[in-house]
Amino acid sequence: MLERATAIHPAGAGLALQPNAMAVLAALGLDAAVAAAGAALSRAVLLDPSGRQLGPETRLERIFENPAARVVALHRARLHDVLLAAAGSTVVRTGVRVTGYEQTTDGVTVIADDGTRLDTELLVGADGLHSAVRAQLVNDGLPRYAGYTSWRGVTPAGSVPPPDRVTETWGRGARFGIVDIGFGEIYWFAVADAAPGGTDGDVRAELRARFGRWHAPVAAVLDATPADRVLRTDIFDRDPIMRWHDGRVVLLGDAAHPMTPNLGQGAAQAIEDAGVLAASLDGAATLEDALRTYEASRVGRTSAFVRASRRFGDVAQWRHPLAVFARDLMMRLTPESALVAQARRMLAVR
Repeated sequence: MLERATAIHPAGAGLALQPNAMAVLAALGLDAAVAAAGAALSRAVLLDPSGRQLGPETRLERIFENPAARVVALHRARLHDVLLAAAGSTVVRTGVRVTGYEQTTDGVTVIADDGTRLDTELLVGADGLHSAVRAQLVNDGLPRYAGYTSWRGVTPAGSVPPPDRVTETWGRGARFGIVDIGFGEIYWFAVADAAPGGTDGDVRAELRARFGRWHAPVAAVLDATPADRVLRTDIFDRDPIMRWHDGRVVLLGDAAHPMTPNLGQGAAQAIEDAGVLAASLDGAATLEDALRTYEASRVGRTSAFVRASRRFGDVAQWRHPLAVFARDLMMRLTPESALVAQARRMLAVR
């Protein structure tokens, strides 16, 4: 595995792995270790900035019709630790930035930015939103800016009491989410309409100006988070593509189907990709058969998530007062059974 970072070190903030991702990890014998590295989530609710509920609280076990199904939220660095412990740190070669490849019928030569050339039988491009492998394979230009940016952070252990449910709060052109990730830490995210490429001066002061008057514990969470632990990321995705492979080169994760984070499925769909690709490689007569099977199994499902996540984000970011009123009223009138049925259709374990 080639990693562009010069060393493996703690990075990122939090994420939630829904049961479709946990099912793949269970097949690898890693579900218990991942669960121990985070917190199990059981309830979620949508709020307005005053703290009033927008619709019913959702019991997450109802979505998957299985009391044993787990949604696990954890720090991204702890997930990395679990995966590295299972794979062995020696499988990762750091400090290699892939810029392209050359291939023949017999193999692939991976080319790095320092001129290094590495020969392999199969190149899996899992190099993210700005994938160099995708650029050569598909050449579909720059990703699409969603119209909003995000801030993410993790509170120091014990600084704010962990919440007893996941909350996401919708305002006008802005959102704020709070998630318990275990070990006394809280993962939070904030989203706001903004031009791309923006920067912050005093990030906590600017976030307090945007969200400080929202319901508790938003202000406390912001105040508890050191400024150097706040990450700002503009939100991008790409239109779905139907071809993920060519010869001995194939795409996976954000390189194949970058999506906005609105459904919390980015990491889960990459994990699903890995499980399907491994099974396809194990069960096919030829490499081409394996990659065609993988592509056929994954393109439709991931494309649906890309489009649904984009639509969800567009509605969540509405800012016109009448549109926001109508949206919030619709959410209040939607019964839990309808929310559960919709989530089941999208998030069913495949």
